[in-house]
Amino acid sequence: MTRILLACGIGASTGFMAANMRKIAKKQGLDATIHAVSKSQVMEYADKIDILLLGPHFSAEVPEYKTMLQDYNVKVASIDPDDYAALDGENILKSALTMVNK
Repeated sequence: MTRILLACGIGASTGFMAANMRKIAKKQGLDATIHAVSKSQVMEYADKIDILLLGPHFSAEVPEYKTMLQDYNVKVASIDPDDYAALDGENILKSALTMVNK
């Protein structure tokens, strides 16, 4: 199972994206859990996730989160701004799964 967490300021915009990604994962028969939270909640999930995707407007914080999550072996990236703007959950899910499998 792949465990993906999306995070942004308060978790609202990534909440829509997570819902979209869950639909796509289900349609594709993928074994994945996808949740969205506020950035302030990320560490509560550190031992329960494989990948953290930050909203593109927080891309500058990726190095900080990589450091915070390094002991948990969590991969961290920001969501592609074009995919985010288009609510392209399929592309974002594909990118996340590629990261996990590296």
